[in-house]
Amino acid sequence: MTALKEFQRLEAAGIWRATPEDQRKDVIVSLGNASLTIFDLRENVLAHWSVAAVARANKGQTPAIYHPDGDPGETLELGKDSPEMIDAIERIRTAIEKSRPRPGKLRVWITALIAALVLAGLIFWLPDALLRHTVQVVPAVKRDEIGDALLERITRISGAACTSREATEPLRRMASRVLGPGQRGALVVLPGGVKTTAHLPGGRILLNRSLVEDPEDPDVTAGYILAERLRALSRDPLEDMLVQTGLWSSLRLLTTGEMSETDLERYAEHLLSQNPPALSNDMLLAAFETAELRSTPYAYALDVTGETTLPLIEADPMAGGGARPVLSDADWLRLQGICGE
Repeated sequence: MTALKEFQRLEAAGIWRATPEDQRKDVIVSLGNASLTIFDLRENVLAHWSVAAVARANKGQTPAIYHPDGDPGETLELGKDSPEMIDAIERIRTAIEKSRPRPGKLRVWITALIAALVLAGLIFWLPDALLRHTVQVVPAVKRDEIGDALLERITRISGAACTSREATEPLRRMASRVLGPGQRGALVVLPGGVKTTAHLPGGRILLNRSLVEDPEDPDVTAGYILAERLRALSRDPLEDMLVQTGLWSSLRLLTTGEMSETDLERYAEHLLSQNPPALSNDMLLAAFETAELRSTPYAYALDVTGETTLPLIEADPMAGGGARPVLSDADWLRLQGICGE
């Protein structure tokens, strides 16, 4: 032991106990080159401890209590009358501790890098992955339920959806003409709330009553419906909702199949406060052509001067004819009265 080169042999009096149940004994402690030897007063050897495996139970306190590392039941007490022995043992323990191998800097950096990557994954990857997975696994029936729940909360603000016996069938024909067959209930006319149009999970499209009552041509209303349908197709309505309501909303829907009341209320308010996002002219023109609808009436409804919507006017795919009628004049008149006076 290099720490003990100044000592040929060091001895001190102490108190030793083999186990907590045994009686304490006065002993002589001898510190050699690599071990502590404990003798009784008749110089009989009671124990040998490796100096490298000596642990202290009460750092900085007196009497100093030592025990073999891993066996705190066997103890050796050294009191105030053994300062040299205590000092020598502590110096050896300190030297041994300093010589123990430490994790290298490379290992520390690798561990830190892995931890940072894991944390970054949790922050940046997990929310998006959870959202995309939730959107993929939620069935159509659940989407319809969420749409119904949102519509219920929207109508608390906007007022009940407009209905009339005479307008029910024209509204169904409008949905079938613009959106395709099997779209009963897809269009909902509201007396207020929504600024122009909005869409819900499950496929419903909401219309402000002004889009039905004010235009002279049903092609205007059809154009607004078609544009809103494009927005719903360009981004999943459920995905948009979960983005707005946050990570916990996705987790709740995935694990319980439910949306919280707070999230439903918040998204309903969001829908009513937003202007519909703009769509590219190319996308609109392609949709109008597929639906065999004129884009010019819709373009002038957006801008009465036609300046900002000139591409929709000049490139109207049905300008040369071929557009299919949206509704008969009689159906259009009945639909315009859906909200009554």
